[in-house]
Amino acid sequence: MANHKSAEKRNRQRLKRRERNVFHLSTMRTYMKRLRKALEGGDLEGAKENLPLALQAIGKAASKGVIHRNTASRYASRVRLAFNKKNAPAA
Repeated sequence: MANHKSAEKRNRQRLKRRERNVFHLSTMRTYMKRLRKALEGGDLEGAKENLPLALQAIGKAASKGVIHRNTASRYASRVRLAFNKKNAPAA
């Protein structure tokens, strides 16, 4: 347990930051999971709805510093790639 006033404050700040970070991370993962599930199930309408939401959640997590911007870029790229692969016209 913290003994100094400043250490107690840092602990409070840490808890607030952690709660906020977990929220953004969880939200991002949820939207990515929904998109992946829609793509695997062949639900293109659901995938079209969830793609912008997933990309927005990824960008938000990166802007808040929850994930690194390169990681966000990689996630966004993979999500778009998976969507485009399923959405491509059959040749």
